[in-house]
Amino acid sequence: MGKLPTIAVSHLGCEKNRIDTEHMLGLLVQAGYEVDANEELADYVIVNTCSFIQAAREESVRTLVELAEADKKIVITGCMAQHFREQLLEELPEAVALVGTGDYYKIVDVIARTQQGERVTEVTEKPTYIADEHVPRYRTTSSGIAYVRVAEGCDYKCAFCIIPTLRGKQRSRSIESIVSEVERLASEGVQEVILISQITTNYGLDLYGEPRLAELIEALGGVDIPWVRMHYAYPTGLTPKVIAAMRNAPNVLPYLDLPLQHSHPDVLKSMNRPWQGQVNDDIINRLKQELPNAVLRTTFIVGFPGETEEQFQDLLAFVKRHEFDHVGVFTYSAEEGTSAYSLPNPVPETVMEARRDALMQAQQPISLKRNQTQMGRVVDVLIEQENPETGELIGRSARFAPEVDGLVYVSGEASLGSLVPVYIDDADVYDLYGHVATAADLLVHQPF
Repeated sequence: MGKLPTIAVSHLGCEKNRIDTEHMLGLLVQAGYEVDANEELADYVIVNTCSFIQAAREESVRTLVELAEADKKIVITGCMAQHFREQLLEELPEAVALVGTGDYYKIVDVIARTQQGERVTEVTEKPTYIADEHVPRYRTTSSGIAYVRVAEGCDYKCAFCIIPTLRGKQRSRSIESIVSEVERLASEGVQEVILISQITTNYGLDLYGEPRLAELIEALGGVDIPWVRMHYAYPTGLTPKVIAAMRNAPNVLPYLDLPLQHSHPDVLKSMNRPWQGQVNDDIINRLKQELPNAVLRTTFIVGFPGETEEQFQDLLAFVKRHEFDHVGVFTYSAEEGTSAYSLPNPVPETVMEARRDALMQAQQPISLKRNQTQMGRVVDVLIEQENPETGELIGRSARFAPEVDGLVYVSGEASLGSLVPVYIDDADVYDLYGHVATAADLLVHQPF
């Protein structure tokens, strides 16, 4: 057999997709392939696509077309491959293979088959695969952090969401498998692991017959890693047992990412989330009481079909009332294949955008106030980048998750991938500014 082709991977989409990318890279490297970050030099480019909303699909298509024009052999993987397989093969003759969300572990075999001249389609209609700690992985994040998938897929049927169709039903990994992976990451110097799945509070339901998030948190509390962060916690799943486990685990951050989507019961009912409508205020007040240090992030959708001005005002008041630390706002995107696609009374684009802007504007002074509480404190910061021109360090405190929240800009010296105490001098709406703490500063050290 001749020299193996070089392969580049273009990653698009969410951190769940990123883990798939990292496993593909790990498998290819293990099989002896040369993996190059430079798409221009590579023979093959694997494009791990996103298909969550219209904007993500457009980015995926742009990337595919550019590579096709550059005369690359393209392997299309990920959510768009799962979603639009026939159209993609038809419209992109340059695509030598199509690999679904539950089939990425076959990547080495797929590449080998395309080299024999086959045009390969590997798309399992209802994905059931989930990688465990034994599947090779080549991390693409900064050295200090790693995402760990605790479950894949989703059993809910939210009206706006295509994910269950693209990723299949929920399937959880065992607690032992997750702990084993986190222990290995800790031994590689990782300072922060971020637990992800579609609904982390439902972790273990399929495997154990009941959610086992509290037990997982307890087990991870015994691993020697400084920060464990959890994403996508449905408020109803934050039971007293889970809260107690979070309080008792020394390394589990009291950071809660609550994908609330809306506050008005009628909108939540239309979204097929009626179970959530009655619990928002009570649950958020309870969380603040039981986890007084908690940092709360949430996301909302404005412009869902039929959303009235009155319902939007309810959401606006809700945001002002609860003073979340971080808020993301999305305008509704109609997705074919979801039940909301055919709903009447669409909200005009201009109204959606005005509502998004109004909500973000209402949140800005709140975010500023929440950030300003950090001034004059010493907090631990994970250093992730260095500005080569100024020498300024950039990192995150425990209050900020990667990609979605703010940054901490730090003067002083520290090595990349390390956790250092930083005195916070200043704050704006999104970011914090400080210096590596001196001995005198450390007298006020508060790790969170």
